[in-house]
Amino acid sequence: MSMMQEFKKFSIKGNVMDLAVGVIIGAAFGKIVESMVADVLMPIAAWIMGGRIDFSGMFLVLGTAPPDTAQTLDALKKAHVPVFAYGSFITILVNFIILAFIIFMIIKQVNRLKKNEQAAEPAAPAEPSEDVLLLREIRDSLKR
Repeated sequence: MSMMQEFKKFSIKGNVMDLAVGVIIGAAFGKIVESMVADVLMPIAAWIMGGRIDFSGMFLVLGTAPPDTAQTLDALKKAHVPVFAYGSFITILVNFIILAFIIFMIIKQVNRLKKNEQAAEPAAPAEPSEDVLLLREIRDSLKR
């Protein structure tokens, strides 16, 4: 079997296609969560805290910046100054926690629905044992 045939067989399998769909939906879902954090949750948190909360602007300069460089994260990175950008990490961590919680809730609901479906399906009657079949046969022969 040629390598192209093997690749075609592999790529057409259902699991590969399911994985591809999952990755695409996951990427889109990640953007939704990122927007929810940046555009919904953080403004509410800032309003409650009475000020602006912006983790992305939190950083420590680890090197020496040229004197004419603005003290912003983007300007320092463009000037190739080593910067410890812990605020970006905090933002990504908050996004991850929210995303993980949402996925947890979705999986919890799916499992609950599966459990309800399994409980709703009546169990098939069990096959009678060999002893019961033999006794039925004897009963039927005695009736004759």
